[in-house]
Amino acid sequence: MPSGESQASRSKLEIVEPLGKRVLVRKDADKKRTKGGIELPDKIEIPTITGRIVAVSAQVEHDEDFPIKQYDKVLFNPKHMIPVDFEGDNQLFVVPVEDIVAVFRKSST
Repeated sequence: MPSGESQASRSKLEIVEPLGKRVLVRKDADKKRTKGGIELPDKIEIPTITGRIVAVSAQVEHDEDFPIKQYDKVLFNPKHMIPVDFEGDNQLFVVPVEDIVAVFRKSST
């Protein structure tokens, strides 16, 4: 361990905080089976465009036009998503809030 570097400073986790009108989304896994039950080869994927909000920027958090918050399940357009090479097994992307097209909500009835 280099001098002056403590164990605590080495074990700190990085945090990805989106800026501007952006959110951080953990994309759902790509599907390998169709709704009809047909197994797809590994090279073919049905692109999913759903995921969970991991973090929202301060600008989006205070904007009433975008009623989304952390842990919401969302449908988004993947055209402008930016991959975050942060956690090898997770699919994290920074997505412009304008590309969030729907939020899944539970019915209150």
